[in-house]
Amino acid sequence: MAEARIDSSALDLTDRVVAINRVAKVVKGGRRFSFTALVVVGDGHGHVGVGLGKAREVPEAIRKSVEHAKKDLMLVPLRATTIPCEITGHFGAARVYLKPAAQGTGVIAGGAVRPVLEAAGIQDVLTKTLGTNNPHNVLKATMDAFRRMKRLQSTYSSRRKAGETDGQEGTGGKEA
Repeated sequence: MAEARIDSSALDLTDRVVAINRVAKVVKGGRRFSFTALVVVGDGHGHVGVGLGKAREVPEAIRKSVEHAKKDLMLVPLRATTIPCEITGHFGAARVYLKPAAQGTGVIAGGAVRPVLEAAGIQDVLTKTLGTNNPHNVLKATMDAFRRMKRLQSTYSSRRKAGETDGQEGTGGKEA
């Protein structure tokens, strides 16, 4: 099931550069350098996106990555200032564990997870990055956790709706 695309022009997005990497290509005349930029964009109210851009100059790579991130926006489920449930996201060797926290805890996260959570507007959460600390894979694992959380929320809501229409609530499975 494909998600509906979110219109980025209607949102007040801020971008944050997570990583910049210089890549060298060896050619006949020497080395040609190019740059990759990994950027997170978000509005602080549940919308967040991640983008990767490559170019010969750093500003151009950042511009491309912001453009890509705006196309890849998703809505993160929030409960007040935290996330609704514990979840683990996977991508490659990276695993990111996200756990809701009490109000006032803050964002207990490191590496590439923190910018994503802050861009999404999550203020109280506990996290642990397992496996690798490669920012590319950690960002994608975090986004995977958000997607899994979204699927979990839709599953729960559909089960609640099915339970309401069943007419068997509160009977304990026995006919009266």
